[in-house]
Amino acid sequence: MIENKKVVLAYSGGLDTSVILKWLQDTYQYEVVTFTADIGQGEELESARNKALQFGIKPENIFIDDLREEFVRDFVFPMFRANTVYEGEYLLGTSIARPLIAKRQIEIARQTNAGAVSHGATGKGNDQVRFELGYYALNPNIRVIAPWREWDLLSREKLMTYADKHNIPVDMKHKQGGSPYSMDANLLHISYEGRHLENPSAEAEESMWRWTVSPEQAPDEVEYLDIEFERGDIVSLNGSRLTPAQILTRLNQLGGKHGIGRLDLVENRYVGMKSRGCYETPGGTIMLKAHRAIESITLDREVAHLKDDLMPRYASMIYNGYWWSPERISLQTLIDQTQQKVNGWVRVKLYKGNVIVVGRDSRTDSLFDPGIATFEDDKGAYDQKDAAGFIKLNALRMRIAAKKGQ
Repeated sequence: MIENKKVVLAYSGGLDTSVILKWLQDTYQYEVVTFTADIGQGEELESARNKALQFGIKPENIFIDDLREEFVRDFVFPMFRANTVYEGEYLLGTSIARPLIAKRQIEIARQTNAGAVSHGATGKGNDQVRFELGYYALNPNIRVIAPWREWDLLSREKLMTYADKHNIPVDMKHKQGGSPYSMDANLLHISYEGRHLENPSAEAEESMWRWTVSPEQAPDEVEYLDIEFERGDIVSLNGSRLTPAQILTRLNQLGGKHGIGRLDLVENRYVGMKSRGCYETPGGTIMLKAHRAIESITLDREVAHLKDDLMPRYASMIYNGYWWSPERISLQTLIDQTQQKVNGWVRVKLYKGNVIVVGRDSRTDSLFDPGIATFEDDKGAYDQKDAAGFIKLNALRMRIAAKKGQ
């Protein structure tokens, strides 16, 4: 069987993927199709098109796709319905973007009749797993080329030397040293790793943060925000209905203004090592707090507790790259079913790094009954004498055990 000599490369136009593009052409003699995803990273992406053209890529083989709405609607929102947090803190901003990029790469491979896909993830990290599990789940016969696991260009200096040798355009920021961090950004977050942060005892410099002001420098005045939910998803802010991407963009602006969403974390990577990273997730931090608040009055107790029991496993599935697995899809069905009556509004107060819930209500689906919960006369709605038998029955096993120990 003759191998199809065409590959779809996840291409940013930066140093790494520009070198990979040339390396694929020279090492494999592949015809390269470039795919650049706009998922809200806030960068000018048309420069990627110009760079690809300089490498001789055919115009019809250059894909620059705006995936912002799909990203928030079909990936971020479903994840937040589960109140997903990895290892108690991380809101999975990088993790949740990878299955979408993998999905679109496979779609482009089918569209262009490419037999292979390629990415710029290193052999040390989680992203190689996330990308490739997605590729194989969506096309079990696809060939995957991961240059960082094959070549010897294992330092920035070697990449620069390769770029100079092959006349690969390099941005001035790379020539001058660029940022001291490895960064990843999308509409949900921006992450920082490497260099200074590789010492977990060292505090991150204030100049590193890009989306949020420090809590100390945040406004001295509180800001109130009304958030409306339908079936577990945010649909409006302060009474204005917005699209999913518009909602997250606005929440990022508000959270960043008030110093909300900074995280300094040492996490456990799937490949086995520990890694220190810093994250800014201002909008996601507000979303999580508000979602738990609306669930507090609309979800049955046992359903809520079941979700909390399952969430760590769901979070690990996403962190480790199993978005397209049958177990994640099955669990998502359960999660989405629990959200059918998660409707209503939440009011939060934003102040110096804090998201403070100050009110919540659901006109149609609240399970909060003030007539029963009141500390005043409930007019017989709740018979307090019933509690005695309830307590005795629940204490029975402990009473038996205690008697045995006498």
